Amino acid sequence: MSPLELRMRQLKKYARYIKGYFEFDRATNQVVRRTDFTNCPRPVLLLYGFMSTRQSFEILEHRLRRDQFCVWSINLGGWKELFNTNAIDALAEKVREKVERLYVRYPQMGPLSIVGHSKGGLIGTYYVKRLGGEQRVRNVVTLGTPFNGSPSAYFGVAAYGLISRSIWQLTPRSPFIRRLKLGTFPREVQLTSVYSRADRVNPPPSCVLELNAPNLRNVELPEVVHREFLTNRAVYQEVRRALFSGYGLPVPAEPTAARLRRRD
Repeated sequence: MSPLELRMRQLKKYARYIKGYFEFDRATNQVVRRTDFTNCPRPVLLLYGFMSTRQSFEILEHRLRRDQFCVWSINLGGWKELFNTNAIDALAEKVREKVERLYVRYPQMGPLSIVGHSKGGLIGTYYVKRLGGEQRVRNVVTLGTPFNGSPSAYFGVAAYGLISRSIWQLTPRSPFIRRLKLGTFPREVQLTSVYSRADRVNPPPSCVLELNAPNLRNVELPEVVHREFLTNRAVYQEVRRALFSGYGLPVPAEPTAARLRRRD
């Protein structure tokens, strides 16, 4: 395959991803189960963001599976059973219930990692910090997640305030954001916030953690807009670094371009 053919293949794959990101129908939350939970030493739960669906993780999921992680996701529902518009604390409870049922059924599974995009990162963080998630979770990696609330949420209130409680929760001075900040994040769980100044949806300082413990880490990347957190290769390098580190494993070298072509 020539470099031009490879580039065209990559562009077509990216175009399919972008199309799916904006075409919201019920099928976008119906994913094929590929994970064998009976042999799952490094499970990773993916939590998508506001007005998104599970299909937005297509590229990230492919990369994680290539690195031998056991990837799964949850249909977070919302308006018309789509779009992830429900309250963040209620969704965190849903995550807790799903995780507990999974570990009851597959007790041999390894400790859990969570990767959350935007609002999904808040769902995972609330689950760990407020709902006992530290019993199961070793590592949380967030991508463009507004831990301090997002000024852009005020515009979202005008558009979605009547159908979504969570858009109110995402505003900087909301009771939810204040409640989430109370207390310390469990020290046995690693929390990494990946963000970018090019993110116009949740710009700094929205995504910057207060580094008051050694298990908290901020990673700033240049020129990554909000939806590119799920496709950008530099972002994935930070995700895989955090995940391997959270499992106490050395970070392996990334596959060469030739190996990537064979795998992709």
